[in-house]
Amino acid sequence: MNNENLDMMLSEAQDGQNPQDVSNKFLTFFIENKLYGLAITNVNGITQIQEITPMPELPYYVKGIINMRGTVIPLIDVNLRFGNMEQPYTDRTCIITLEISGNQVGFIVDAVEAVLDIPDESISPPPPITGSTSGYITGIGKCGDNGTKIVLLLDSYALVGEAAFDMSAFGDMTV
Repeated sequence: MNNENLDMMLSEAQDGQNPQDVSNKFLTFFIENKLYGLAITNVNGITQIQEITPMPELPYYVKGIINMRGTVIPLIDVNLRFGNMEQPYTDRTCIITLEISGNQVGFIVDAVEAVLDIPDESISPPPPITGSTSGYITGIGKCGDNGTKIVLLLDSYALVGEAAFDMSAFGDMTV
């Protein structure tokens, strides 16, 4: 999927919609063949992987920064954030850009799938288990034929982990 198709998919889901209309829309993506979703309310864009400038003294899951349309954006590799092994980036690897606490941040994911509408009645609370990703999961979305497609819905704020990764340390990142 090229950049234009990715941005078109997102803008079609967001265009002309009030916040109530997008509250159940999720941008879905893959990490190690598992389907995850982020509420599109914070999503600003999707782009293919590009050259990343490493930065010293950041958490291991922060791969560095990119300059996107004049804004410097720190990138979190979601694979690493989940405690998985580092994976090589492919032509399907994407960067999802979001606004978190007034700052831009990018999530590196294996591949973007689609924007799905998952009604409240199709979202269950996460099971009461602990593990490397359990603190990031806000719900389990069921969609597709007979609800057989499972989407793990994520908390983008928890993924950023502001306690470990203080976004304010980057200050005004506009170039």
